[in-house]
Amino acid sequence: MLRLDNTIQPYAWGSTIAIAKLLGLPEAKSPQAELWLGAHPSAPSKVEGRSLEALIAEAPTAMLGSVVQQRFGDRLPFLLKVLAAAKPLSLQAHPSLAQARSGFAREEASHVPRTASHRNYKDTNHKPELICALTPFRALCGFRDVAQTRALLAGLEVAALAPLLQMLDRKGLAGLFEQVMTLPMQAREPLVKAVVLACGRTPVPGREAECLNAVALEKAYPGDVGVIGALLLNLVELKPGEALALGAGNLHAYLEGTGIELMASSDNVLRGGLTPKHVDVPELLRVLDFTNGPAQVVTPTAGPEAVYATAFPDFRLSRLDVNAPLELPRLGPDIVLCTEGSVAVNGLVLDRGASAFAPFSDGPLKLSGHGTLFRATVNDP
Repeated sequence: MLRLDNTIQPYAWGSTIAIAKLLGLPEAKSPQAELWLGAHPSAPSKVEGRSLEALIAEAPTAMLGSVVQQRFGDRLPFLLKVLAAAKPLSLQAHPSLAQARSGFAREEASHVPRTASHRNYKDTNHKPELICALTPFRALCGFRDVAQTRALLAGLEVAALAPLLQMLDRKGLAGLFEQVMTLPMQAREPLVKAVVLACGRTPVPGREAECLNAVALEKAYPGDVGVIGALLLNLVELKPGEALALGAGNLHAYLEGTGIELMASSDNVLRGGLTPKHVDVPELLRVLDFTNGPAQVVTPTAGPEAVYATAFPDFRLSRLDVNAPLELPRLGPDIVLCTEGSVAVNGLVLDRGASAFAPFSDGPLKLSGHGTLFRATVNDP
């Protein structure tokens, strides 16, 4: 077992309280958005001062296991995070594996520098995600049912929305979203302000939360057409212990709350608004999944190891409420994070906020003590 020292990412939308509290530290003086646990090249965890990425490269079979090597190569295929959002993140989606490989090759052929702010594809990997709420957690996730979206937009009684409703009727969500995101610059701010004024003045019955969210988003990003894009999405409020699984093309934005996030290790993000960062609407439209309907909330399985089941091959998240000795088989390398109490994992004691990497060669995980662990590993083949 290798005790980890992890990097905190100070993005502007982060909380000054949540990660500091988990780590037993005073409130931070500046935002702390994400705690990264893994071997991502830009911020790998450290083991006694050495990079976990380097340690895996030195002994990949012992660290990962031969089966994981065959499936994913000599790299840790997942990245675990504690995400603490005090303000909304950008409206975004991630490509499929095929789209990522194609997009990366295209930008390489065009000689776009990999460090360029306008580059979309930083690597050849996909980036499915799972977010599990530690606190009440608000997010936008996937396109709402078409009929419900039509009722919401019509209920605002904004004359300037009439062409968008006509587009929705003719070409569905894909046509509507494209028309919204490609509005001429001079038309965007007046439309956004008219919609937000209607949302604040007379919220649509049954959609009060969505209307209030639009008002808050416009206050943070005045005139941003992503505010209207957000009105097309499911507004989800997770209870602690509930999760969302976000596959390729799922348009989403995390709004507020603290959660455990597990994802394939990649930097590929296509943004659609609510951000000062690069937005590439044509490329975003290329990768979006316009399947509509309610967001699917993931609840864990019953038993000593509560698994958040998904079809994503790169990772599997589970929660362990440890009150008695427990032994778990291994699928590959593991990262474990203690969020409550004190738990010994293969003899290494982890108190609240502490984490460790378990090389595959360590054999089964043997747990004892009293507390809660989150476990990240690879999914079943």
